Formats: sequence, structure tokens, C-alpha cells
Amino acid sequence: MRLILISGLSGSGKSVALRALEDAGFYCVDNLPATMLHEAMSLYADYGYEQIAISVDTRSGPSLGALPAEMEKLRAQQVDVRLLFLEATPATLVKRFSETRRRHPLSGADVTVEESILLEQEMLAEIMELGTRIDTSELSANALRSWVRELVDADSSRLTLIFESFGFKHGLPRDADFVFDVRCLPNPYYDPQLRPFTGRDQPIIDFFQQTPEVQQMVDDIQQLVSKWLPSFSMENRSYLTVAVGCTGGQHRSVYITERLARLFAAEQVLVRHRQLYRQN
Repeated sequence: MRLILISGLSGSGKSVALRALEDAGFYCVDNLPATMLHEAMSLYADYGYEQIAISVDTRSGPSLGALPAEMEKLRAQQVDVRLLFLEATPATLVKRFSETRRRHPLSGADVTVEESILLEQEMLAEIMELGTRIDTSELSANALRSWVRELVDADSSRLTLIFESFGFKHGLPRDADFVFDVRCLPNPYYDPQLRPFTGRDQPIIDFFQQTPEVQQMVDDIQQLVSKWLPSFSMENRSYLTVAVGCTGGQHRSVYITERLARLFAAEQVLVRHRQLYRQN
């Protein structure tokens, strides 16, 4: 059996992720207490379900602390268990709650939304380290659905190497393991003829291929990631996210991310472009 656990901060998109898995053929359950996971999986096995997705978060209350042990028990029974942890910046979450006029699950008469978010972060700190983090701060619902499907489709027996471009002016991605700043490289943004293109378009590719320092930057990042990738694999990690940032996330970071993905094609690789997804 295969179990995808969805957890994370309220307002980060857990319902969107769960619906994406339901559309992909998973039997989905929202807000199941962690202490009931073993019993529920036994029941689903009797029913013949093979792909299950369950949302487990602070709504479960005290039972949340049992999640790490429950995950290990299920793995010991040969259940393929993976956890996706969704998060976003506090400012983004406050804005989302304000726009939807929803109540935060931890808020009350004497607790503001901001305070509730900080409390929830503390409550989920241990859970966050158990799985793959997805920062949804700059993601549309469509982009999140796409990312969730890509992660779930990846071979769980191998480490997945994620290369991700972003723009510093939009903030650092919270889900990155490595962050490389390429703002020191020549910027095609200042050429009016190149400005409308992205790092995936041929005019930008031609521009960077004629710029030696860009290739040097690619080589340096490749060497560092290649050197340490075996160490991360030995930790039995499922994912390693390498983020490359430029000012706007349109030209330099996108080009370098695409180049790195091709250089590591022998690995299991996913490519993400945060700001390009945001534009779409």
C-alpha cells in the first residue's frame, strides 16, 4: 500500500493538495488523528484500497505527537509512507485568512491570527522535518497541484533532486536545502530586446552561452552538488532541493536551473520555476 500524508500550516494549501491527490486516484481522508493511522490503513487494506492520502495537522490536537512513531510502524509493515509538508510566510498566511475571512483553527478571543500562525509553527516544527517541504507563498493553486503530482509520481526508492529558480525580490523559498545567488552575473533584463524572454527561450540561452562567467557558475554549482549528493543519499532522504535565485526569477536563475537539470539527468530530477509559475 501507498500512503501520502499531507500536513502543514493552516492556509498553506493542504485542501488543494488533497484534492489533487483525489483527482489522481487516491482515496483521501481529511483531518484524521495520528493515533488512528494504523487502524485506518488496516481497514483500507480490507477494502482493497492501494493508494491513500490523509491530512494530519494541528486540528488533530494532542494525537499529532504520535505521528513519527505511527509512520515508522507503517513502514515496518512495508507501507510506502511519504509526508508532504506545506508552508508559507506568515504575511502570506495572514493575507489569505483575511481574503477568505476564515477563522484560523488555533485563534480565539484572546489570540490573533498572527499569534496563531506562530503557535502552529511551533507545534509542527518536529513534523516539518519528517517530509518534503513545499513553500506555497508564491504559488497558484494550479502550480501547487502540479508540484504535488510530480512529487507523488517520483520513485520513492531513489532520492529526488529538485532544481528550483526564484526571484530574490519575492523572498527566499522556505523549502530549499541549498540556495545559490546568481545576481552577480550579467542581466539580460537591461536589454529591451531580451527583457520579454525567459531563461528557457533561445535568445536568452544564446546570450548566456556567450558569457564565460555564467558557465563557470554552472560548473561550480554542479561540482558542489555532485560532491555532497552521495552524503544526502546515505541519509535516506527522499528529496534534496537546490534553489537558484536572481533578482526577478525570470532570466539568470531559470537558465542555470535548466542547465543543472540537464547535467544531472542521470538522477531523478524535478524542475521548478517559482516566478514563471506565478506569472501563469
